[in-house]
Amino acid sequence: MVQRQDDSAAHGGLQEAIAQGRTALGIELGSTRIKACLVGPDNAPLASGSHDWENQLADGVWTYSLDAVRTGLQEAVATLLADVESRYGVRLTTVGALGVSAMMHGYLAFDEAGELLVPFRTWRNTSTERAAAELTALFGHNVPQRWSVAHLYQAVLDEEPHVPRVRHLTTLAGYVHRQLTGRHVLGVGDASGMFPIDVATTDYDQRMLAAFDERAAGRVPALAGLLPAVLPAGADAGELTAEGAAFLDPTGTLRPGIPLCPPEGDAGTGMVATSSVAPRTGNVSAGTSIFAMVVLERPLEHVHEELDLVTTPAGDLVAMVHCNNGASELAAWADVFGQFAAALGRPAEPGAVFEAFLRSALDGDADGGGLLAYNYLSGEPITGLEAGRPLVTRTPDSRLTLANFARTQVYGAFGTLSLGMRVLAQEQVGLDTMFAHGGMFKTQGVAQRLLAAALGAPVAVGRTAGEGGAWGIAVLAAYRASAAGAEAPDRDLGTWLAAEVFADAELDVVEPDAADVAGYTAFLERYEAGLAVERAAVAALPTRDTQESDR
Repeated sequence: MVQRQDDSAAHGGLQEAIAQGRTALGIELGSTRIKACLVGPDNAPLASGSHDWENQLADGVWTYSLDAVRTGLQEAVATLLADVESRYGVRLTTVGALGVSAMMHGYLAFDEAGELLVPFRTWRNTSTERAAAELTALFGHNVPQRWSVAHLYQAVLDEEPHVPRVRHLTTLAGYVHRQLTGRHVLGVGDASGMFPIDVATTDYDQRMLAAFDERAAGRVPALAGLLPAVLPAGADAGELTAEGAAFLDPTGTLRPGIPLCPPEGDAGTGMVATSSVAPRTGNVSAGTSIFAMVVLERPLEHVHEELDLVTTPAGDLVAMVHCNNGASELAAWADVFGQFAAALGRPAEPGAVFEAFLRSALDGDADGGGLLAYNYLSGEPITGLEAGRPLVTRTPDSRLTLANFARTQVYGAFGTLSLGMRVLAQEQVGLDTMFAHGGMFKTQGVAQRLLAAALGAPVAVGRTAGEGGAWGIAVLAAYRASAAGAEAPDRDLGTWLAAEVFADAELDVVEPDAADVAGYTAFLERYEAGLAVERAAVAALPTRDTQESDR
């Protein structure tokens, strides 16, 4: 049911569905790409559009400009509209529902007039260690450095001059949603990465709000008045205004009046895209960052700095193992090999180079031949690194081959994740199935097999593994549309997904291979020991941005 429609399919029915608005549109702002995905009445992807972008390290802060947000959204929508017209000969003027998703966490602070007070501080920044530690102790609840409240409180501690002027805080998805609808709201999953959620009320934890306000009294307005209102999946989150339609599509092709679902974070859309919203299910999302989400049957007994407690888009409790660094270094090395091929006079498409590089990992030694790699482009709180330096090292007796190099790069992408998942195992958290999605898993049987070894558990990949969060938020928009004007859909999210989206889904499940597990275990021991090398590299090698700021 979630398989992409072939061009030879019954175009007449699809043209009618598009013209009548029996579709849903999802837009996700990921770390390296903004993607728009249109789905049909059966929730299968019909067309897509995208825009590539990159964050900037400016004055020591990882950021994106709001101008880049607007222009990127417009290009993604424009390429989607062109794709629809090219495939089906129909202009897309409306859809049944629309949803926006984006990378979670970070700091977007606005004044009363809606002006951004300081440049957007993304989840990638690790400058809030003191604030996160103080709030974790205050709340008795882990507050990671990425969370919005940690950024706000660090600004309070640092006595930043903009703090008294803050009147609205939100995430990137919340910002875009407000531009489209005028409403200051957020889906509960995304909101749970701003401030702790009370799962009994599906709202911000009132005890912790009061504790924060007492601690920050006189330095920042009451926090409840700054945060977006919290909405569960399926709730009415407003409709596309005329200004919002122009923000997305300045050509005027898209008409206002489209209902929107609550804006969500990329973790929530990953859960939806893998149907991992029920207890004892989980998923791994691999992109610029890599993280695992496990839906809990019960609260954890202890506070763990390695584990975020967030929620599904429906408000159920989730343990999240979030690693700042994912597949970017793997992709960078693939790009180098692509440049080498071009230098030999045999240029190849980047996708083909990446796949060939990834597949070579299967021919490597089970432990990577004694090689060691760290993918740390930025800091990594789970391993106590405030900054990162991508690193490859080996002993003289290691076996340096392409296959071992590739396997080690994949292992390195999973290393920090394994350390966090080990904490979950110590809490005896039940897990029946782990789903995986993201670009790494488009190449069948490689990253999936090695992830199974890293987790010591079966890993399932569906046909939508490469569609990502844009498809997930489109499905959440379709869930909102299923309410047909009611306050909420008549079925909970998990039941609806199982019946309407994944009933006929085809899954490829890979069990852990014993030799791979033993090899990965040996690699992980080396990985933990080698963290001292990574720390030394951070201390010894300043970035060019740091050097220039010191001049």
